[in-house]
Amino acid sequence: MGEKFDAIVVGAGPAGTSCAYTLAKAGVNVLLIERGEYPGSKNVMGGVLYRKMMEDIIPEFYKEAPVERPIVEQRFMMLDKESALTFGYKGLEWDKEPYNNFTVLRAKFDQWFADKAVEQGALLINETVALECIVENNKVIGVRTDRPDGDVYADVVVLADGVNSLLAKQLGFHREFRPDEVALAVMEVLKLDKRVIEDRFNLEGNQGCTIEIFGDATKGILGTAWLYTNKESLNIGVGTMLSGLIKHKLKPHQLLDYVKNHPMIRRYIQGSEQQEYLAHLIPEGGYHSMPKVVGDGVLVVGDAAQMVNAIHREGSNMAMTSGVLAAEAIIRAKERDDFSEKTLDHYRVKLFESFVGEDLKKYKDATHHFEKFPHYFEKYIPMMNKAASQMFTVDGTPKRAKQQKIWREIGTAGQKFKIARDLYQAWKVMK
Repeated sequence: MGEKFDAIVVGAGPAGTSCAYTLAKAGVNVLLIERGEYPGSKNVMGGVLYRKMMEDIIPEFYKEAPVERPIVEQRFMMLDKESALTFGYKGLEWDKEPYNNFTVLRAKFDQWFADKAVEQGALLINETVALECIVENNKVIGVRTDRPDGDVYADVVVLADGVNSLLAKQLGFHREFRPDEVALAVMEVLKLDKRVIEDRFNLEGNQGCTIEIFGDATKGILGTAWLYTNKESLNIGVGTMLSGLIKHKLKPHQLLDYVKNHPMIRRYIQGSEQQEYLAHLIPEGGYHSMPKVVGDGVLVVGDAAQMVNAIHREGSNMAMTSGVLAAEAIIRAKERDDFSEKTLDHYRVKLFESFVGEDLKKYKDATHHFEKFPHYFEKYIPMMNKAASQMFTVDGTPKRAKQQKIWREIGTAGQKFKIARDLYQAWKVMK
């Protein structure tokens, strides 16, 4: 029989490492398995790390972690082909400790975080693929890896192996996810001088800015583009539903090139140099697509359990919280020497009592609604931009006359009713 641990965690992303760190800190003998050359080498996200969830795990982590910039401004851009309606918030209270959010580069941050778990006592093994769970009498008792004599055993296994988790699928916890339940995100890291970044984004010192881009950036497909500032680089990317890419016969790199060359965007990245190109699937099905998250001797966390709030572009915070809650359930089960589904179900209960479960429930119908009705992006954003252009053009026309013209151009009474109905439906799935 192979080596035995108290717990095995598969995947050293935010969810897996949070779980391994919490377990090791509590004295649990834990093995953390990562398929990449190092933690972060296979992981992709837009680049925003949420301080509160990370600080619950490691207080004042930002004083030593390789974070890029504390975000002091969040902008939103409603993009048309030759215009953009923008709004946002900039707060200097976010430029003081303990800060709000940070931009990060996953290749750096994930390595640091995994090293902190190792310092607590976790054993990290890189470049190792978990091929399947070892099951005995309907209970997961370990994992089979691609290493020679690579079977390892544990009282409990945590699956943090990302979207469309193969291990969870093998256990029958979920089916193959449909194209309308996952998004494909592509991103480039662009090297740019620190001073140029600060001048272009109106920043001082180490301040950071994020721009979320909707509308023409995705050519009417449900999704978003983004532009985030790092210390000496920019993250620019676009993520859209896989179903939309298939329907429109588009390749993700074509959308990214379109965004980079858009007249409203290209000035921000002018003179930059590509450092990395990354692509990754993102779970977008949300609450309705969540797999079974607890079984005898096994828990599922993070992206592997579809824990992403696409509306608020949140995922890493949910992943970290789920990892901690899983660890706490395992510690509780260890005290009882009972790793049955009944005892481990404490994790599921606490998960749905937390903000993770509450937010997934709140937005459970939002993604599917906007996927079903693409005119929110194809029609209404250009309509808003055109109205803004007319109102802000100073040509001697009285403002009341402008308002009346905009109202007429919206269409007939029936068309106005349809818009009102659409807005009401959007409010219903977002409220």
